[in-house]
Order: sequence, then C-alpha cells, then structure tokens
Amino acid sequence: MASPSHLSRRALLAASAALAGGPFAAAPAAWAQPQVRGKVTVAGWSKPISEITNLLAEPDKGFFKAQGVELAYLPGAGGGDAIRNTLSGQGDVAFTDPGSFFMALDKGEKLVALYDIYPQNVFNVVSLKSARIRTPADLKGKRIGVYSLSSGTRQNLLVMLHQAGLKESDVTIVVTGLLNFAPLLQGQVDATAATDTGLAVGRRKGLGEVDVMQVRDYLNVSSDLFVVRQEVLQQKKALLRAFLKGYRDSAAWMIGQPEEAAALAVKHAIDGTQQDVNLEVIRLRNAAAQPATPGQPLGSIHLPSLQKGADAYHALGLVQRPIRVADVVDASLLPAA
Repeated sequence: MASPSHLSRRALLAASAALAGGPFAAAPAAWAQPQVRGKVTVAGWSKPISEITNLLAEPDKGFFKAQGVELAYLPGAGGGDAIRNTLSGQGDVAFTDPGSFFMALDKGEKLVALYDIYPQNVFNVVSLKSARIRTPADLKGKRIGVYSLSSGTRQNLLVMLHQAGLKESDVTIVVTGLLNFAPLLQGQVDATAATDTGLAVGRRKGLGEVDVMQVRDYLNVSSDLFVVRQEVLQQKKALLRAFLKGYRDSAAWMIGQPEEAAALAVKHAIDGTQQDVNLEVIRLRNAAAQPATPGQPLGSIHLPSLQKGADAYHALGLVQRPIRVADVVDASLLPAA
C-alpha cells in the first residue's frame, strides 16, 4: 500500500496533467505577477501637486505596477521643462502643454503625442475688479504674471492676446511662480495667467471678487499631452502601451473615487494638506480629463482642435512653420476602451 505522501504526490501530478490539457490551462499565468516590462519616468511640468494625485498614489494603488511598469516622476517648472527633460533622456514621457510641444517641433525636435491628458482647456487670466480688465484687449500695457516663461500659463496668455491683435511686446510679463495670486493682491501685477485649480485655491485663500477670462472661450485646445521622442516610441512600444493603460486606469479611478484620491493627496502631494481643497482640485482635473468628443475613451486626441491650436501658434509667430498635427500624433498605443 502506498504511503500517504506518495499518494499526495501522485494526486498532484495527475491534477497538474489534467489541468494542462483542460479549460484551466491558462490559470497559472493569471495567478502570476505581471511581467516586468521596465521603468517609465514621467517628466512633469510641476512639482508633485494634488491635481496629479492619480500618479502620486501609485505606491498605494499600483495601477502601473499591475501593467508591469515601474513609475517614476521627475518634477519640472512648466511644460518647457518637461520637454527639455525628455529630450535630454532624463524622462521617457513628457507631461506637457501643446504650446511647448509645438515650439519644440518647430525647432526640429522629433516628438510624438500619444495621449490627451486634459482635452479641456484649464487656463485663464485673472484680475481684480478694480483693474477693469474684462476683455483681452484690456490687457494692453498691463503687467501680467505667469508661472514661468516655459509654462502653459505664458503660452495660453499669448493665445488670448492674439485674439485681441496684441503681441507679447504689448504687455509686461512677470514671472511669479505657482503662488501667483499674492503678487496680484499686492499690486505687483495687474493680472495673472493661471489655471482653474490655481484660481480655486486662490479663492479659498481670500482672493475675493475677480474678473476671469477663460482661454477656452477663445480657443479650447488641450491643456496637457503625453509626448515622447520618436526613437523612444520605436524602441519601447510595449512599455509605453502598458504605461498608457496604467495611466488611464489611474485617471478612471480618480474620476470614480475623488474622495479617496483627496485623502491620498494629503499623504503624497506637497500642497495636499487640506483634504477639502484637494477634493475641489481633483474634481476640476477630472472635468478637464473628459474627452473633447463625448463618448470617446479617456486619452483620445481630438485632431481638429489640436490643429486649431497649432494654427494659432503659427499665426502668433510662436512657431515659424505650419505644423500638421496628424503627422506628430500616434494614437495606436491608446488602450482599448
């Protein structure tokens, strides 16, 4: 008579053989850890702030890890920084505004946009009621704050000036950093270029009654894209596809669970000390993430609006040659809806 241990081994072997040819043959692969594809460093336009909580929450949520991606975040000071850090090889993917993307293309850089992070334009120009700045034409001769000279606040300000037939030389641009409402309140600038989240935080800090001009009322071009070098796209398609899947999952989580995201922002974001403020910022970013065409999946790039943006930058003189955006967009790595 066989020993119990011998029966146990024989039974296991028989079960394994049965599974190998049966309907559960693929089960062991499903139980395995995700294949490690590699590391992706996102070159950001900002420090780790609450509006990108879906990236910052990776240690807790593991959206990228689930796709076999090790995520890293490289802070920057504007979309131009994100592009430069990507061109230098410090970052794999730039989290950048279309204007910075267009200007790099104009300089001959070989870049491709893969994913529209915020299809809705989030930029604005804010002034105190006493300044009586109600239209873009009213900005002529005024001092206007921007986050940095390489930021989307400056690029979108120039788009707004263009709508009034004004050039950058018709105003005085003042670099204020992210805390740009203090200079406005102190009279150091007449108006400041900002974002919806910056304005929301400013209002909570006592900004008071202000006039707000929304850039989207003049040109609703995307606020931010994921951009890569062409050579990286060719070398790392599988890794980038996995990264985009992880990002879309993280964005969908933040849209579906904004309260949980706001709580995690307290832990991970440098500006995340107040959970109620985090929630307001996160809800604004969730709204901006909605596709330009209703019903399309997150990340879909709307070529007509992006082309309008490129045409506006050419008309502004910010880029010297026309850009055909269909030639510099690759939607083939977007995850299936």
